[in-house]
Amino acid sequence: MLTGWWWLLALLAAQLVLGLTLGRRYCLPCLAYFEFVQPIVGEGQLEDARPPRFANMVGVAFLTAASLAYAVGASSAGVAIGTLVAGLALLAAATGFCAGCEAFKLGYILTGRRFVACPLPPRPSS
Repeated sequence: MLTGWWWLLALLAAQLVLGLTLGRRYCLPCLAYFEFVQPIVGEGQLEDARPPRFANMVGVAFLTAASLAYAVGASSAGVAIGTLVAGLALLAAATGFCAGCEAFKLGYILTGRRFVACPLPPRPSS
């Protein structure tokens, strides 16, 4: 948002689509994390993949909307939507709170279903 290069929003949306459809082998931020960050901080706890996938799909929708807003000349809307996405991504990175993940879980509650995380296989004790 600070650079004014609105096409970066479209590029980020495309990168999310690649990661969602083809897997993390094609997701550049995922590759960077697994190659550079994870060896330093270690492997985190396994989690249900559905909430983060939903959050990424929402991210694609909002980044695409921001890009389209810029493309049709509504740059104020593009800035607002892009800033919202950037702010929520920063919040998730800094605190671990994922608004999209929580929205996924809230969707279960609002539709009368109980959210139950997919059971993960137990880790072998070492």
